[in-house]
Amino acid sequence: MLDAAWRRALPGIERLVRRAARAALGPRRPSLAVALADDRRVRTLNARDRAKDKPTNVLSYPSGEPPKAGGFLGDIVLARQTVWREAKAQGKTPADHVAHLVVHGTLHLLGHDHETSDADAERMEALERRILARLGIDDPYRDERGGA
Repeated sequence: MLDAAWRRALPGIERLVRRAARAALGPRRPSLAVALADDRRVRTLNARDRAKDKPTNVLSYPSGEPPKAGGFLGDIVLARQTVWREAKAQGKTPADHVAHLVVHGTLHLLGHDHETSDADAERMEALERRILARLGIDDPYRDERGGA
């Protein structure tokens, strides 16, 4: 699924998504699907699947298969308007925010979860920071930790 406005707003979106997902997967190469949707579609999914009647930036749907080469890991869905609003509010480029959310969603598909405990959240965020640094993207959590 590709909301056509993604291509207009961010040329090269497919390449960006592929690069971010591969960085998060590391040497493992299971496949995954990324749907670039709009807020209306993500709100519908979020209401149906999480009982939250509002759009969110990213949803992850694990396939239940183990993460192995050749296997299917699951689906990630991004909400265009929410992603753009967040990027602007956080002073990030939309491309960097998209890359972060793809990495975040991919890590969820690999079994990481930031909602289970503070320690799990810290581990997942540290992993995200390392992956994003390899992509040349600044720490998305620096302001939350009181940094620059």
